[in-house]
Amino acid sequence: MSAPHGRRAGVTGIGVVAPNGTSTDTFWKATQAGVSVLDRVTREGCEHLPLRVAGEVRGFEPAATIEERFLVQTDRFTHFAMAAADLALEDARFGPADLSDSPFIAGVVTAAGSGGGEFGQRELQRLWGKGSRFVGPYQSIAWFYAASTGQISIRRGFKGPCSVVAADEAGGLDALAHAARAVGRGTDVIVAGSTEAPLAPYSGVCQLGYPELSTASDPARAYRPFTADACGFVPAEGGAMLVVEEVGSARERGVPVRAVIAGHASTFTGASCWEQSREGLAQAIRGALDEAGCAPEEIDVVFADALGIPAADRAEALAIADVLGAHGSRVPVTAPKTGIGRGYCAAPVLDTAAAVLAMEHDLIPPTPHVFDLCHDLDLVTVRARPAELRTALILSRGLMGSNSALVLRHSASDAS
Repeated sequence: MSAPHGRRAGVTGIGVVAPNGTSTDTFWKATQAGVSVLDRVTREGCEHLPLRVAGEVRGFEPAATIEERFLVQTDRFTHFAMAAADLALEDARFGPADLSDSPFIAGVVTAAGSGGGEFGQRELQRLWGKGSRFVGPYQSIAWFYAASTGQISIRRGFKGPCSVVAADEAGGLDALAHAARAVGRGTDVIVAGSTEAPLAPYSGVCQLGYPELSTASDPARAYRPFTADACGFVPAEGGAMLVVEEVGSARERGVPVRAVIAGHASTFTGASCWEQSREGLAQAIRGALDEAGCAPEEIDVVFADALGIPAADRAEALAIADVLGAHGSRVPVTAPKTGIGRGYCAAPVLDTAAAVLAMEHDLIPPTPHVFDLCHDLDLVTVRARPAELRTALILSRGLMGSNSALVLRHSASDAS
């Protein structure tokens, strides 16, 4: 994604806190191996809910890396975000010394769907059970969608452009595009991504209104997109943060550019209007390809949205065919999120992290639990597939109707 004066945005750091790994290395090892960690929900207070299966982040200890003064004023979704941002910045070798000339060269953009539900629920219970004197002052900010952006920027001393994207699950891709455009306009570094924590009781109840939510009790059959018995999606917590950096600046710092954000586009087709999402998603794909200057046959792999509802799966398969033509039935498609759950805004950011890693390793991760495909897609299943990967397409749709597409290029093959 290039600005008029030639500034390009690349990914220089990846930080992951996901159900299948609380580091980028463990996440990739599990993802490329097709390991599924979907299991029965164990979070306290959720036992009686119809939501039976989810992707939980287990063994995560925020106090090990985050200062107490930040922990007490933030929700679990922000704990994930701060931890992932630390990992991404360490990966990019970007620290306080890089801000010595100016703190305005770095900013933050995140996307969030559920916000700080767990923190909010706890404080409201205190209000109802004990009275207003027992409600902490941080209730006013910890639940807020922008909390992660604010806390990361404060903790790190970043004074560049900071924002939050509220655009459905597809907002995860939009946040990365927003970061790339900020880089194009002159900011050197943006920490961008999304984390979610939707498994508290209050958040769980709110999700029960989604007809697309899977209430199956068997983890092996709860989330099986593109199959005849698809019964919805399984939610997940966690997410990823990426360091999006101006390519020239990264090279001056001596830091490898892991991938280039080449193109993005988004559309809107309405809540649960899955048949119409075919046209909207196709238009988003066309826009992303146009911005990237990418021909359909250049796409080497597609990371699918994979909602798990028959009408939505059919619309996605047709949208891919509409834009990629004959290449659409041959290009490898994958949806590794079927092994960890669909983490709302965090889902496409985790897909983007997986796409960068896939291009680095020339290896397409498989789609767990899916083996009886009923759509005209070359879906990678069972085991990872070796392939030369230079360009990846990541797709995302939101339950409220947003559609987004993002094109990544391997840094070695980006000539724009």
